[in-house]
Amino acid sequence: MGCLYQHRWLQLLAVLAAIALTFHCALGETRAETAFPPTPDSSQNAPEAPVAGSGQAPVPEVANPAQAAPPVAATPKTAEDLGDALMARQRYQAAIEAYQKVLSRSAEVWNKMGIAYQLMLNQEAAMHCYQSSLRLAPKNGPVLNNLGTIYDAEKEYRFAERMYRKALKADSDSALIHKNLGTNLLAQHKYNKGWEEYQTALELDPNVFKNSNSPRVQNPASVENRGAMNFYMAKGCVRAGMNDCAIDYLRLALNEGFTSPKKIEADSEFAVLKSLPAFQQLLASQSRQ
Repeated sequence: MGCLYQHRWLQLLAVLAAIALTFHCALGETRAETAFPPTPDSSQNAPEAPVAGSGQAPVPEVANPAQAAPPVAATPKTAEDLGDALMARQRYQAAIEAYQKVLSRSAEVWNKMGIAYQLMLNQEAAMHCYQSSLRLAPKNGPVLNNLGTIYDAEKEYRFAERMYRKALKADSDSALIHKNLGTNLLAQHKYNKGWEEYQTALELDPNVFKNSNSPRVQNPASVENRGAMNFYMAKGCVRAGMNDCAIDYLRLALNEGFTSPKKIEADSEFAVLKSLPAFQQLLASQSRQ
């Protein structure tokens, strides 16, 4: 698997929203497989990526255990506790150094360290950490998901799909993993299957596309694929009763050339929008172009 990443230095990733709390992994001689975005902390961080659900196509999202973790202790008692506290403050390099001092690293510590490396844009070290985590816990859904985000960022879509499907075998009720798989399938032009995954994700968590607490990978899809993602996001918004959201995504899908006003008007799923002035204005303005 390592030879797939000889061409490192993949596209710039970015964190959208500060990550509260932490993950783990250690710097290794081998390579690592995951991609995350950074947040501000002097010179230790990187730029921010757009948030899905706010007029942007969905992007692969990292499973962030920090969201379910208890508050960080005021006075860290162990090296891992210190790493967690530093991650909560977005001091990723310092967090990595703390995790490296953990003598017997658990699968969880390796995973935390992997996320820290991803936030520092060190994909190889992150991959090594996630692989080390999986050696200790092979059926860890969130870590398999995180590996998938790396493959997606490198446009290795089939490998990413394989990781997401493995992750779902371990955690079939994860809305985030279903969402990531849907985005991956859309990037492969498997539109119906991708839409089915989006529907499953929305059934499990109606707010899955609004969540901004986890790190995300910069969308590696082409303009055409982003158009498809926005089009199917519009359908998801309609089904959720979010009409303004649906119109925003349709505007993006139109601008990216994926669909046309005639096709949208003929699509029964968008019938509920026809009486809305904003929808009428959108189709009229696009028809005049």
